[in-house]
Amino acid sequence: MKPLVVLVLWGPSAGKGTQCAHMVKKYGYKHLSAGELLRDERKNPDSQYGELIEKYIKDGKIVPVEITISLLKREMNQTIASNAAKNKFWIDGFPRNQDNLQSWNKTMDGKADVSFVLFFDCNNEICIELCLERGKSSGGSDDNRESLEKRIQTYLQSTKLIIDLYEETGKVKKIDASKSVEVFDEVVKIFDKEG
Repeated sequence: MKPLVVLVLWGPSAGKGTQCAHMVKKYGYKHLSAGELLRDERKNPDSQYGELIEKYIKDGKIVPVEITISLLKREMNQTIASNAAKNKFWIDGFPRNQDNLQSWNKTMDGKADVSFVLFFDCNNEICIELCLERGKSSGGSDDNRESLEKRIQTYLQSTKLIIDLYEETGKVKKIDASKSVEVFDEVVKIFDKEG
């Protein structure tokens, strides 16, 4: 069974994980967060990638794509192996740049189908404030203003190009994420129409 994927892209922000949780509950998709997979991997003392991931995240840089794709692929394969009917995935925070997209297309061509891209558009300052709030409770080393500003620059230079490329194919569904109360209603409208 081939994975069916919805890509979820957004600038650095605390809100998209919450939206993904709502989407998973309503539609039964498995949520795979590239960021969470990388954070879990960097905490794993047996991981060959842990220190490298830590350095990239602290510097606000994108982790080498081979690592991210291997973690995503491993999770999808394990999920489908345990239950063949669970082949639908929300992939949050990936691809982040053109290299990611090219590697995804090369590695996953014929092995996964991307239905569409959900793009949550959010003002940069709102994103920073949300992440700083999250950092107070999570204690994440990457949730400080300096790292966040670096991540936003990376997003503006890299991820925005991916959204533009997917827009050319008509696969981008854009949501104004600054209206936090109405965001999930917009997601439902899009998914009910596309899904």
